[in-house]
Amino acid sequence: MTITITAFDRSPDGGKGLARDTRVRWALEEVGQPYEVRLVSFAAMKEPAHLALHPFGQIPTYEEGDLALFETGAIVFHIGERYAGLLPDEANARARALMWMFAAINTVEPPILDLVTARLFERDQPWAEARLPLVEDRLHPRLKQLSAHLGEADWLDGGFSAGDLMMVSVLLRLRSSGILDEYRNLAAYVARGEARPAYERAFADQLAINAPGA
Repeated sequence: MTITITAFDRSPDGGKGLARDTRVRWALEEVGQPYEVRLVSFAAMKEPAHLALHPFGQIPTYEEGDLALFETGAIVFHIGERYAGLLPDEANARARALMWMFAAINTVEPPILDLVTARLFERDQPWAEARLPLVEDRLHPRLKQLSAHLGEADWLDGGFSAGDLMMVSVLLRLRSSGILDEYRNLAAYVARGEARPAYERAFADQLAINAPGA
């Protein structure tokens, strides 16, 4: 069955790999599964056809036969369950990989998104200057805890897993802020993720859509 995902026809990040379809592309590349991409505009995302796949009018979505999914965590989990390469075979290691997937989305990503919102979308507000340090203060404890756990290891729990895929994808949003560089091991961790051939292919495909003249 052909796998089809949706992505922005023009990503707000200009193809820097921050749009969430990159996470799904990366997962599919890791497990060696071909897929097709249906590009959607912001207007099309609010139309009935897309809302039938994603009730919140976002991307990405994932279609495979009669299965339709949204939410990157659910999609990456499904890919890891269906195809070898993202989740360990050993039961406890598999459970820990899922734990790190949830930690990336539920614990680490929210304060990062708060920072992105404060820097990009609220900076013109009269209270922005006062709020930004508060947002950063909520983020740093999480990064310190994650850095302490990772230590000098390559990955969060033994070999690379879906947990690392999601965590690296989340941390990438910090690069433009410079905050990631304050945590040497986390910056190196993200660089290792980006150096994986599967990530490089996913990034190149997402960038190609947004290249001038594409």
